[in-house]
Amino acid sequence: MEEKKTESAIKNVKKVNLLDHNAIKHLLDESVSDIITSRGYKEDVRLSNVKFLLGAIIIVVALVAQFYNKKCGICLILDSGKYVVLTAVMQLILYIKEKNAILFTYPLEGSFTSTGLVVSSKLPRFSDQYTLTIDSADPKSISTGKSVQFTKSVTQWLTKDGVLVEGLFWKDVDALIKEYNEAEEPKKKR
Repeated sequence: MEEKKTESAIKNVKKVNLLDHNAIKHLLDESVSDIITSRGYKEDVRLSNVKFLLGAIIIVVALVAQFYNKKCGICLILDSGKYVVLTAVMQLILYIKEKNAILFTYPLEGSFTSTGLVVSSKLPRFSDQYTLTIDSADPKSISTGKSVQFTKSVTQWLTKDGVLVEGLFWKDVDALIKEYNEAEEPKKKR
């Protein structure tokens, strides 16, 4: 029986190559998403769906431009122009709306707020400082909470072997969620 517990514990260990900056950020971001969704926040995938739809349209336009009868030179130029415009729209969405966001959520069920969360993170290249920020999904709403963030070294959560000490990381992220929710409380009491 103990062997099964040890086996499942080994399978659930989250390990990362400490020399791979992107892998470290990805591991931490995935863990943040798990923590926040486990607290009752449901992921809002509408922006992702818009990006998928736009990407599919871009692919269709590119295929038409590539394989369409080339006797019509104007049609080819128009199709290529559509491709460029749609790609620019996609980049604009990424730049303006998504930024460093790793998770968009709906508001908690039963909550007085009408906005979800935008969770974003940064881990600059050649740095060990991980910044996690929680904002309101609609900054113009009257139920918007104050933005909260922390910046800490990833060495606080990763062992020298690259294993994530999930308990410590969950504790820090949980504290940030509580800080965000407490910043919202005074608005509810007014």
